[in-house]
Amino acid sequence: METAVPNKNSTATRKPWLMRIGIGLFALGMLAVVAVFLLFAAGYSELPVWLSAAAGVVTPLGLGLGLISLVREHRRA
Repeated sequence: METAVPNKNSTATRKPWLMRIGIGLFALGMLAVVAVFLLFAAGYSELPVWLSAAAGVVTPLGLGLGLISLVREHRRA
């Protein structure tokens, strides 16, 4: 006798590529935010522009891409 158990493939648990990019960008941006705070606490007043831009742009970009990916996955299901 066979039981009807849904077959869960490994693709069902894999994150979509957009979510992976979003997580990576968000993590990179959070590292930049931590670096900005640590450098400011250490007394550096003139921080590199690229570091401030990464902290201010990359973090919300990663969050936005992650949210878009979540909405797309929810609509697909």
